[in-house]
Amino acid sequence: MDSNRKFEDMSAKPKLYYFDGRGKMESIRWLLAAAGVEFEEEFLETRDQYEKLLQGGSLLFQQVPMVEIDGMKMVQTRAILSYIAEKYNLYGKDLKERALIDMYVGGTDDLMGFILVFPFLSAEDKEKQHAVIVQKATSRYFPVYEKAFKARISSIPAIKKFLEPGSQRKPVPDDKYVETVRRVLRILQLIPLELYYLVKRI
Repeated sequence: MDSNRKFEDMSAKPKLYYFDGRGKMESIRWLLAAAGVEFEEEFLETRDQYEKLLQGGSLLFQQVPMVEIDGMKMVQTRAILSYIAEKYNLYGKDLKERALIDMYVGGTDDLMGFILVFPFLSAEDKEKQHAVIVQKATSRYFPVYEKAFKARISSIPAIKKFLEPGSQRKPVPDDKYVETVRRVLRILQLIPLELYYLVKRI
């Protein structure tokens, strides 16, 4: 790659590949918003789009989210978040702060593990899972984050803008989102074991 092409890659907007919904990409969108970075998105709506990414070698572990940034095609949510945080100086001022950030991110990952599968459950299982999510969130996770966010993060201009109508923030997953994910990933019928693998892929 020549120097001009490399400069273009480094200066281009990040491009996000995912479904038109929250899922595992939403934390990446929020982090880019916090950094004040504009980004582009390509929404996966057909199986052909997904197959093209696979055949082109763009998906290292055959899964999304995938982010094109600085000439790289990055997968794995945690790796993407770490890279963006480091690049835009949002990863703490020292090793201790970095470890604390990693703990908060790890807690969010744990909570999201309960939430990501929710739209794909049967009505009966949704009722059970909702109770689990509420219990875990209110007793274990939210108190920690409320204490950490006393600085009123929503007052940060970039975050405030991201919270406004018309931003790239995604709504709660609906039936259309579920149908699209099933179609693209060829998920015909969900059973507990398949749900585990589904979470790993979305």
